[in-house]
Amino acid sequence: MPIRLNLLAEAQAAEDLRRRDPVKRAIWIGGFLVSLMLIWSLTVQFKAMLAKSQLSGVESEMTAQKAEHQAVQEGVQKLSVATNKLGALRLLSASRLLHGTVLNAFQESVVDDIQLMKLKIDQLYSTIDEVKPKTNANRITPGIPAKVTEKIVATVEARDFSANPGDEQVKKYQARLSAHPYFQPLLGKTNEIELLTLSRPTSSLEGGAYVEFSLKIRYPEQTR
Repeated sequence: MPIRLNLLAEAQAAEDLRRRDPVKRAIWIGGFLVSLMLIWSLTVQFKAMLAKSQLSGVESEMTAQKAEHQAVQEGVQKLSVATNKLGALRLLSASRLLHGTVLNAFQESVVDDIQLMKLKIDQLYSTIDEVKPKTNANRITPGIPAKVTEKIVATVEARDFSANPGDEQVKKYQARLSAHPYFQPLLGKTNEIELLTLSRPTSSLEGGAYVEFSLKIRYPEQTR
């Protein structure tokens, strides 16, 4: 039987031992892990860049929508102010004092021997400043429109030519005015037609005597 000799056995054993060296194996494993870490890091960086790009787009869109929202808010505020002003003008127009109606009321409140000499109507207005609307954290606090307080006072000057001029006939005239359908709802139960002056009897050119008197009619204050 022939005997085989492996002259390279020692070299092969050394090569096999070198291949099985744990340090080299650790280096290979470490290199592989570093490669994986590098790939993961690049992937994360790419995703971060993509997310940043998307965020920039969303922020741009939000900025555009915010500008549009602000424009809409300003439009709503202007519309509210215009609507309030228009409503106030309509209210003022509907409730304004009609002098023809006042004169008609005096014409229908005639008392014998009472002659109306003069009618003066004073209209005073005091304004209340408006409170402008405010916007806080996208919340609109509505404002308060400007208002006007109206004060109307009518002064009547007349003469009493009755046989016995004086307080009695004047009171009768006051009662007639107070009972008129125009003045009655305005005066109510609290306001009265006030007697301002009552003169002494004065002789007239036609003979006899008369007294001059004046009345004040104070309208209820109106705030609009």
